[in-house]
Amino acid sequence: MSEVVLSLEGVQTYYGKIHALRGINITVKKGQIVTLLGSNGAGKSTTLKTISALIHASSGKIQFMGQDITSEAPHKIVQMGLIHVPEGRHIFKDLTVKENLELGSFTLKDDQERKRRMERVFERFPRLQERWKQDGGTLSGGEQQMLAIGRALMTEPKLLLLDEPSMGLAPVIVQEIGRIIKSLNEEGTTILLVEQNAKMALKLAHYGYVIDTGVIVMEDKSENLRENASVVKAYLGG
Repeated sequence: MSEVVLSLEGVQTYYGKIHALRGINITVKKGQIVTLLGSNGAGKSTTLKTISALIHASSGKIQFMGQDITSEAPHKIVQMGLIHVPEGRHIFKDLTVKENLELGSFTLKDDQERKRRMERVFERFPRLQERWKQDGGTLSGGEQQMLAIGRALMTEPKLLLLDEPSMGLAPVIVQEIGRIIKSLNEEGTTILLVEQNAKMALKLAHYGYVIDTGVIVMEDKSENLRENASVVKAYLGG
């Protein structure tokens, strides 16, 4: 059996008095892409924020690499190798591409290792190498998304949480982002993907969950979800 990288058991989360997550259970195994589908406001982003401790669960249990991280601080979770690329990219627009990438490895003491990691990011994203001196704010939306992912890769994550990586991008760039996610996974990165583009998400993922108003209402292998009539009707335009 594959090693379990992440598990959520009975996780409940509140935004003030709003009950956002209602006892959800999710498992991500090593080497998988797992996708979380749902309509706007269903709880997808809240799930990722709860995992990375930007919001703390009110009850339930979150385990990462066999350790309970339910009450852990966000920076400790990052140090453990769980990296969250939030919706909207959130790069530092007044810093250069190179400076943004360096911030992704700020805890690293070995300059040679930092250089090696940056070279790997530039190999994966040649456009970032071409623009390494430019401020992040001067990049296109697609390039900013690449920079956000590249900054995350500077940590060499054990698990990558991607929240809406294709949002607001042109179709040709969406396809490119999809190829990047697939290739990252093929090279060994485990990924939990929240993506409004359900067709792309289910094409990339090995397994999927459907969340509705804070409750997991369905889960299955992605190929089965692609054939499920209710999923097709709700998310795939059938």
